[in-house]
Amino acid sequence: MNRGTNYAAGKQESLLIKKTTRKRGKYKISHIAFVLPALLLNFVFFIYPFLQSVIMSFFDWPILGEKLFIGFQNYIELFKDIQYWSALWFTMKYTILITPGLFVVGLALAILINSRLRMISLFRAVYFMPVVISMVSASLMWLWIYNDLYGLLNYYLLRLHIIQEPIHWMGDASTSLPAVSFMIVWKMAGFTMVILLSGLQGISEDVYESAKIDGGNKWQQFLYITLPLLRPSIFLSLIISVIGSVLAFEQFLIMTNGGPSHSTTTVVHQIYNTSFKYFEFGYGSAMTVILLVILGIISVFQMKMMKNPGES
Repeated sequence: MNRGTNYAAGKQESLLIKKTTRKRGKYKISHIAFVLPALLLNFVFFIYPFLQSVIMSFFDWPILGEKLFIGFQNYIELFKDIQYWSALWFTMKYTILITPGLFVVGLALAILINSRLRMISLFRAVYFMPVVISMVSASLMWLWIYNDLYGLLNYYLLRLHIIQEPIHWMGDASTSLPAVSFMIVWKMAGFTMVILLSGLQGISEDVYESAKIDGGNKWQQFLYITLPLLRPSIFLSLIISVIGSVLAFEQFLIMTNGGPSHSTTTVVHQIYNTSFKYFEFGYGSAMTVILLVILGIISVFQMKMMKNPGES
């Protein structure tokens, strides 16, 4: 009797294992099916173009005619190209200027929204609204605001007697960079706000209550509770801000067109001119590869900087 019972129990257990294994197999297939479209899109729009750029960078690749393999010649010429490194240096200056501005304004807006004031949903929509405007539309709108003849900014500055004559904001390198940077902060701070707001709302109120009981003031709570617990959101917002700044293109193309005297030409604008104006696709691909390597180094550096001290 015991043998029969043990045999039946063993058989039932075996069937259960088979069913579980079959279910796991189905789950794995369903997981792959869900992830596959994203992987395909990633391959088509990122991995394949990147590999193609790497291959093209070793060729003299004109728009017409025979492609000629030249090895590292494009990279050798690139390291001697003063105009490219000047564009890269300007892009780094723009990134250094814009990243703290986006973070500070985005954090201030996130704290304000998280304070649960009246009509806060309306304010949240208003602050986020510039994000959904296309970069081209925002650039054209601010180009009109900055216009030296009929722009609103010069008009009100003259009326308030802050300036004596109209300023040509886009015609001077000393004013064009801050002007474009201000437009980007206005447009993209709402996106940073949403990222940081999600982090703020994930912090339990119990932590703040404990800090109050221990005598911690608002500044101490912000410094020792909010900022440390907000590290993942801060890291994400900084990564997105830096990558977006390094890849800046449309705003400078529309508002300054790289001028005056190429002083506001970003590295992506330089790649665009080389590839699609002068049709030097091999040389432009070498520029792209170098830019992606620099972005990778910056991202790795940021990840190391944002790690907790106890993490390896």
